[in-house]
Amino acid sequence: MTMGWCKAARDGLLMMVMLVWFVLGAQAQQADDVVFVQIEAQPSLSLATQAAREYAGRLPDVNGFALGGGWYGVALGPYTRVDATQVLRVYRAEREIPRDSYIASPSDFRQQFWPVGANVLSQQLAPTPPATQATESAEAAPATDQTQTEVATQPAQTDETRAEAQRSEARLTRDEKKDLQIALQWAGFYRGAIDGAYGRGTRGSMSAWQEAHGFEVTGVLTTLQRAALLKQYTAVLDALNPQLVQDAKAGVDVIIPAARVAFEKYDYPFAHYTGDGVEQVLLISQRGDQNTLFGLYDIMQTLDIVPLDGPRDRKERSFRLKGENGKIVSETIARLDNGMIKGFTLVWPAGDEEARTRLLAEMEKSFATTSAALEPSDSRSSDQSIDLVAGLTIRSPLRSRSGFFIDSRGTVVTAAEVIGSCSRVTIDQDAVADVVAVDSAAGVAVLKPQAALAPLEIARFSDQSPRLGSEVAVAGFSYEGALGAPSMTFGSLSDVKGLNGEDTLKRLALASLPGDVGGPVLDAGGGVLGMLLPRATTGRSLPEDVQFAINRDAIQTVLEQAGMAGASTNSATALDPVDLSAAARDMTVLVSCWE
Repeated sequence: MTMGWCKAARDGLLMMVMLVWFVLGAQAQQADDVVFVQIEAQPSLSLATQAAREYAGRLPDVNGFALGGGWYGVALGPYTRVDATQVLRVYRAEREIPRDSYIASPSDFRQQFWPVGANVLSQQLAPTPPATQATESAEAAPATDQTQTEVATQPAQTDETRAEAQRSEARLTRDEKKDLQIALQWAGFYRGAIDGAYGRGTRGSMSAWQEAHGFEVTGVLTTLQRAALLKQYTAVLDALNPQLVQDAKAGVDVIIPAARVAFEKYDYPFAHYTGDGVEQVLLISQRGDQNTLFGLYDIMQTLDIVPLDGPRDRKERSFRLKGENGKIVSETIARLDNGMIKGFTLVWPAGDEEARTRLLAEMEKSFATTSAALEPSDSRSSDQSIDLVAGLTIRSPLRSRSGFFIDSRGTVVTAAEVIGSCSRVTIDQDAVADVVAVDSAAGVAVLKPQAALAPLEIARFSDQSPRLGSEVAVAGFSYEGALGAPSMTFGSLSDVKGLNGEDTLKRLALASLPGDVGGPVLDAGGGVLGMLLPRATTGRSLPEDVQFAINRDAIQTVLEQAGMAGASTNSATALDPVDLSAAARDMTVLVSCWE
């Protein structure tokens, strides 16, 4: 009896412990996170789809998700955290996945693009064997690309016969057919015209898409296949949370990426929708005529959000601007209709073309206007600044210096310092110029405008020998263009050589500013003695009033090497200071270097 009781008690206790362990284990399993193992990220959907297809050929549980910012991830799962840790450990050890793979939360992912039609993010937890079991299964019966996609898309393969698919396709509108061609083109299967006409090229692209995704190849997409294709196409757009904004004050309706931007302010003629990054949407709204439209066209091109590089297209009643650099791409569309100028600007990060082009297409399709318009009183006086237009920063150059005309075609001599690391060089901000000669040792550069200019005055090099102590003047844009005209700085000639005896230099006694560099150094008779050089940034620190100029002979040598020559003059007779200043102003130009 005692022994039987002990055995019964022991068995009962063991069962109780097992029951408690089972309950606690089940609770822990329920409380455990649902996670994924992220194994790869790609900067385009086509590359990510290719990677997902390759992984699915040898591993189970392969999924593809949009990550945002134009990136797409390939992940395994979903798993409990315990199983994910085991999967990560085993697959890393077997070199099935990269060593930098890691456990990721479902919140890291957005729209699913692989397998086609799947949405595992909506599942609580997909039953998943431990990694060791998964590996054994894979070894016993290796998965292939075809078997993976067949499992994922089996319902879609049987949704319609080819004849049924043809009948459902025939009911599509022309625009709906174009949308499918656009989606096939974006996916890399179609290269023909977007015309809504389904010929051999479109049918071939449909067959290629079906084959790539494990469907029966018929050349006619079924209803569910069309939905899957369009879902792939809109996956990036969905992550932006496109919402139709009906701005009653501006009188503009348009889709905006609500996940990235939100309303900030009105500042005539714009309604600003901004976010934490570079993304912006501006709604354009003002009353006006063709002159107003053309004025807006010119103003937009001075703004920082419209980079210099990109096509410009102005018509009688509309315009379109695109600007791009290494940071942003912006596109502006505006039109004049019934005395109203309406439009929008989309500013987007460079390199995210898939999202930008799709969003821009949706914005254009959704764009509509009402009779309301912003008024000049819709401005924020607190934002007024010489560097702002309607709350937007005016584009500014990397640096601006001075230069001077040396012939009637508008050729300019300037300092070599100004042209370094420039994507574009301009004369007086508007005229784009090419660098035709540079002598870095002398510090001289020669610019030729792409469109000929008509200078009011050209520099003429003095044929007189300057006397020590004689009065000289430098004409230059001392404040780098802020004043809109050159200033005159007067001083004297201290030496006809440099401190180390350089016979190409002249030492001056005058106080200049960086913007004066490149400006002409004139004698009292208006003849050019040389060009002001920048102050040395290394070596000994010199007094503020010690400046150097490259002399006229060195400048002439650079011109001769470029096949040009400067005019000369006898400047022995001193000019009236007013006449000297007028001549200097007309020959001196602002030279700007743009990023």
